[in-house]
Amino acid sequence: MLDSQRRSHVGDIHHHLQASSALKIGLQFPDDESRYLERLILSLCAHHGHGPPTTHSASRGWFWEVRPSPTGLETQLPLARSETMQGFSWHTDCTYESAPPRYVALQVLRPDRYGGGTLSLMKIADLSHHLSPAVLKALFEPQFRITIPPEFIKQPDEHHILGSILGVDQIDQSLVMRFREDLIEPTNPKAAAAFEELKVALNQLAKSPQSTVYLTKTDLPEQSIIILDNHRWLHGRDGIKDPARHLRRVRWNAMPFPSVGHGDTAGSIGRAA
Repeated sequence: MLDSQRRSHVGDIHHHLQASSALKIGLQFPDDESRYLERLILSLCAHHGHGPPTTHSASRGWFWEVRPSPTGLETQLPLARSETMQGFSWHTDCTYESAPPRYVALQVLRPDRYGGGTLSLMKIADLSHHLSPAVLKALFEPQFRITIPPEFIKQPDEHHILGSILGVDQIDQSLVMRFREDLIEPTNPKAAAAFEELKVALNQLAKSPQSTVYLTKTDLPEQSIIILDNHRWLHGRDGIKDPARHLRRVRWNAMPFPSVGHGDTAGSIGRAA
């Protein structure tokens, strides 16, 4: 029986995620099909109340191949940021969904051989020490338009949501967040000012070794897995240098974003939400 099906092993992972909200696993065997990760998630769902894996779009399933697309490849679908060689600044996954996944896992199938693609992590809880009460209040308000990227549209008539950036966990009252700067548009001057203050705070935290972790290919070698609580950590990466770099991503346990006030509303092109 694989560890990912052994109840004690799965229980240890569940409790570790609850306690620290981030976990690194080093596989001691080749697993290019991600069978360990698939069975682990199904076991977490069966025995620890996790919600099921989420599909990435209307046309893609659980697993998403995080690697650059070959130059000149013709495709009917727009490329996601993860399918390019570009860096990817601080974000949470599925910022544009009213029920973003609680957990995100990345399995390293082939690390960047030339030193690119360093994964960076930032604790969201530390943000509260760098924002004024007025800014926090504004970020809790549902006054931000969040665009759904074309490659992740699931409903053809939904192209954005209107919601808040910050929320509060209903169990432990901790700060949670959804963020991807290029998709968020404040809808009024107060929201715009708070959004600018938030970006300043993120830049400050990025320089703090107490709040930010950088993981190179030495930290995440081939056949390693990192699991993050998507409500409690921002992540990003620098530019890819190796076109053969290949990670595999899966998300699960989607739940409504814990907004303080009104929940999200959806909208289509040409009309406000």
